[in-house]
Amino acid sequence: MFSSEVLFFGGFLVVISIMLLLDLGVFNRKDHIVKFGEAAAWTVAWIALALVFYLIINTHGDLVHGVENFEQLETIRSKYAPHLTLIPGDFEGSLEIYRKNMSLEFITGYLLEYALSVDNIFVIILIFASFGVRAKYYKKVLFWGVLGAILMRFVFIFVGSALIQRFEWIIYLFGILLVYQGGKIFFQGNEDEKIDPAKHPVVKFASKYLPVFPRYVYEHFFVKKNGKWLVTPLFVVVLIVEFTDLIFAVDSVPAVFSVTKDPYVVFFSNIFAIMGLRSMFFFLSNIMGLFRFLKYGLGVLLVFIGGKMLAHKPLEEMGFETVYSLYIILGILAVSILASVIFPEKKKEIVSNS
Repeated sequence: MFSSEVLFFGGFLVVISIMLLLDLGVFNRKDHIVKFGEAAAWTVAWIALALVFYLIINTHGDLVHGVENFEQLETIRSKYAPHLTLIPGDFEGSLEIYRKNMSLEFITGYLLEYALSVDNIFVIILIFASFGVRAKYYKKVLFWGVLGAILMRFVFIFVGSALIQRFEWIIYLFGILLVYQGGKIFFQGNEDEKIDPAKHPVVKFASKYLPVFPRYVYEHFFVKKNGKWLVTPLFVVVLIVEFTDLIFAVDSVPAVFSVTKDPYVVFFSNIFAIMGLRSMFFFLSNIMGLFRFLKYGLGVLLVFIGGKMLAHKPLEEMGFETVYSLYIILGILAVSILASVIFPEKKKEIVSNS
């Protein structure tokens, strides 16, 4: 009745939905300021869950596409992993090769998406500061932002996969976009960014098409005045966070497609990274100033991924494997973090006139 893909995907969404509902209704009934220790614990928990899913894919990855024989495996390989070399006549051995490759693609895509989320966090911090959102409401805004992001990524990823399968030249377009964005981030570095609330496109849209109440009303997204429902500025901030994630998805989703052509693997890696975004936001917002070279590293990372997409055919012919991408991504992040530790930003001295 239902394909293996639908059942596996449906089960994945059910588990994610349960976790989101538990998070909203059980663990965080009251709005509160998330402290560093709580953020660190949740960050570790989400990373641990991603590693558990990695192990599941490593041992049962064939369930995603319902591979039951060598012919089906060959069809999936040719569609999503043409670089793999299977063992003719050895279904179990070939299946193990496929599972290991799939799990490696997942963990590499997850790490890449998680790393690129850091830049998203920089912007979200600016949004909250610019719109005067109280710290105790950060988590609620981010919860609904994450929920919307999951829905948008679903559409973005599977439409993108269909386009890549039909029009191979799109992969080169993605590559050019990533190289451009990476260069832009690298040369801008840590320049001070500012957001003018009045000029933000989402604010202009909301002011024109939505009935907006002029001030915050505690944690509420809607308020009823004179028999009419109005949206509060906090709801507008949620829309801005959604809009921001959509902009970043234009970079991050194509980047993961450089690691794997399988839309399910892209989606799984994206969702685990997004689910961990909130806890990482609170974790990094406390120590963001310690990593002055991290944005430069992200710029280099995007240039590398974009270049890999532009040269994917020659690299495949040379035997460039997914694990090499994983090592390079880890290396770029390690160098940028290590450089930040070794060469911390000097504090500006206050010159006294006395």
